[in-house]
Amino acid sequence: MAGIRSTRTRTSRVGANPPLSGTARDTIRGVTGTLISVAPTGAETPKSKAPALPVTLDELVATAKECEAAGAAVIHVHLRDANDASSLDVGYAKEVVAALHEATDLIVQLSTGGAVTDPEEARLAVLDAQPDAASLTCGTVNFGDDVFLNRPAFIAEMYTRMQERGVVPEFECFEPGHLATVERLVGKYGPPYGGHVHVDLVMGVPGAMPGNAGMVAACVAILPDGATFSATGVGRTTLPVMLAALAHGGHLRVGMEDTLTFAAGEPVRDNAQLVERAATLATLAQRPPLSPRAARELLGI
Repeated sequence: MAGIRSTRTRTSRVGANPPLSGTARDTIRGVTGTLISVAPTGAETPKSKAPALPVTLDELVATAKECEAAGAAVIHVHLRDANDASSLDVGYAKEVVAALHEATDLIVQLSTGGAVTDPEEARLAVLDAQPDAASLTCGTVNFGDDVFLNRPAFIAEMYTRMQERGVVPEFECFEPGHLATVERLVGKYGPPYGGHVHVDLVMGVPGAMPGNAGMVAACVAILPDGATFSATGVGRTTLPVMLAALAHGGHLRVGMEDTLTFAAGEPVRDNAQLVERAATLATLAQRPPLSPRAARELLGI
């Protein structure tokens, strides 16, 4: 798929990286390897209920370093303000992006979802922080007792702004029908920035598609041609979704945004523990974790 390239000048340390080494952790698209993303915070759980949740800038940077060492290549960032509430403040988002780039080689992916109540303009403004990538939710979905609204016109506006600003989208799909939205966006507006379609299947959210092997297989069967996918299992669906995704050649997203229990009766220690488990499973599947460098090649960053 031919890529749409922005004329925007981006400051990045990627150019200083050495050529790909050829080791298992430096494989790219078309070669076995697993992209591991970590979603360390989310917008819903208060720190008072999960003390290991990183909510300050210092905590987020420390978590990023630990997760990169454990095998993560992407960090999916939700911001929190000084009162531990979800935030889409653009000035703070710029500070976070800069700090994460300074401290790690991770791909910095900002959430444009925020909390389910955040207004559209605030969600669009997140792109002004110039992250490497950002989430693009591809449809409205029941979200527990709430409704996460994503109008078609808003989705299209977010997608075309990402093209213009040189931000790689991760197409976030909470329902199988959201994959049809991905097809329509690419068909009408052209390929995403970077030229490659990468989907994240978010599974197990109450009110949305379940997180099980059958649903992973059903979604894989209707992926757009040439697309790659990651899968996220929320709560107790984490392990079944992770194993099914690996079996279908997919990639993984883990983190305390999505699960706070490591095993029955055992709270998650920290985000690095979840990344370590994902990396271990990927290695056992003979698809070891991709380095951030190789992940950039995969995603077109």
